[in-house]
Parts: sequence; C-alpha cells; structure tokens
Amino acid sequence: MPISKSDTESFAEIKAVADALSPYIESASTGDGAHIRTAFYDHAHIVGSMGGTFYDMDADAFRDAVQAGGASPDVEHQIAWVDISGPAAAAKVEFVNWLGNRFTDFFVLYKHDGVWKISGKVYDTHSGN
Repeated sequence: MPISKSDTESFAEIKAVADALSPYIESASTGDGAHIRTAFYDHAHIVGSMGGTFYDMDADAFRDAVQAGGASPDVEHQIAWVDISGPAAAAKVEFVNWLGNRFTDFFVLYKHDGVWKISGKVYDTHSGN
C-alpha cells in the first residue's frame, strides 16, 4: 500500500515535536538551564514532586533549578509517545539517572507560527512522593 501524504506529514510533525523537546533532553545531561529554557513558552508551568517536596514553578524557576542541579552525564532518556492533534501535542519522556533519579515527564506542547514549544509539564520522580 502506498504511503499517503498525510502519513508523511504525520511523521514529520512527530519529528518536529521530538526536535522541540531536544533542548530539554540535552539539558538533562549538561545541566544547562539557559538551554532548557528555550524549549518553553514564557507562560509555561511545571508541577511535580521530588523527594516528597511539591514543586510548582514557572519556566524561569525551572531553568534555575536545572542550572543549580548541574550535569548528569550518565542520564538516559526515551520518548515513550507523542500524540498530536493540529497545533496541540502531548508527549511522555522517561529519564533514568537524572541527578540519580528516575523521572517520568508529561509535556503539553503547542505549535505557534510554525514552532513547537512546551506549554506545561507535570512529572513524577518515582521516589518519596
């Protein structure tokens, strides 16, 4: 069965969402807060817990937290899934050994003027929550 134009476009959009997550993923290993900030809209909101402490941050506070946490050069990740509907998307990314933790991150993204960015994130550290 031949590949349709909509199949090709769908795969291209999944890749575009994965590319939008790249600064986030790269910053897990480098600890580069400025780089991770580029993945987020200014209004973005981050919610989750770590070690039993609840965090409710904006994108700038999250940037600072990543910078303060430092590099995790042995971190591994996997994009578990991406779901897209028009300019809206959701993604799940798993991390192992980011600052010695396992994280599951759920992202909500939006495509504005042809650019995908993270609008919000909720996460679980799988320990002490």
